[in-house]
Amino acid sequence: MIGAIMRTTVLDVSAVTAIICGLFGLAVGSFLNVVIWRVPRRESIVTPASHCPTCDRPIAPYDNVPVVSWVLLRGHCRACSAPISARYPAVELLTALCFAAVGARFSGSWVVPAYLVFTAGLIALSLIDLDHYLLPNRVLYPVGFVSVPLLFLGAVIDGDLGDFVHALLGGVVAFALFFVIHTISPRGLGFGDVRLSFLLGIFLGYLSWWHVAFGLFAGFFLGAVVGVALMALGKRGRRQHIPFGPFLAAGAFLVILVGQPLIDWYRGF
Repeated sequence: MIGAIMRTTVLDVSAVTAIICGLFGLAVGSFLNVVIWRVPRRESIVTPASHCPTCDRPIAPYDNVPVVSWVLLRGHCRACSAPISARYPAVELLTALCFAAVGARFSGSWVVPAYLVFTAGLIALSLIDLDHYLLPNRVLYPVGFVSVPLLFLGAVIDGDLGDFVHALLGGVVAFALFFVIHTISPRGLGFGDVRLSFLLGIFLGYLSWWHVAFGLFAGFFLGAVVGVALMALGKRGRRQHIPFGPFLAAGAFLVILVGQPLIDWYRGF
């Protein structure tokens, strides 16, 4: 009876954490839309305030509510009726779902803020890479400078300082591996991917060395599968570049969320 009550309580806490993180993710997703649009264009993400890219009219606060405003405006600017891409609410929903998943995964741990910042960074970097074949330092470095100290703080509060040491080692190992690959084939793996690998290695390494191995492998696997599929469909040639950052991010994120059962299964052989 007591065990059932405790399990129910844990599930309730996990659900509440996921909901809070998801709602927070909607707001963060709105900010990420600004980052994704402005950073590649070397514009400030602070000023000017959000405005319509067609008529330059400032967007009123009531027209800037994540997802809801886009639906109520039927995907058009209130001032000039120019269409607003469905990608804006899609990014907001994606961020909310990813944040909720992180909240559920790390519920009860003080590393939740670190993984949320890390997740937001992966979303922004992935979409910028898809659009511009670029992993900008203006996003990558701030994400690292904020998320890694947060991870250290969370580890200290949770009493898992040893895991943070493993995280740093995981980052070093991932960076070294990608640096070697970049040196051998610089056209196949850009240095932006090398920088990203350090961050991925840290957040995978905090969980275990197995997560580092599986997370990086998943990124390569996803990239290879999608690349082969695009070539088979005639969408890409063998010499055409495919942005690798989104696949690295997706592989690492999936392994962080649901990789433990797969790792346990593999280690059971």
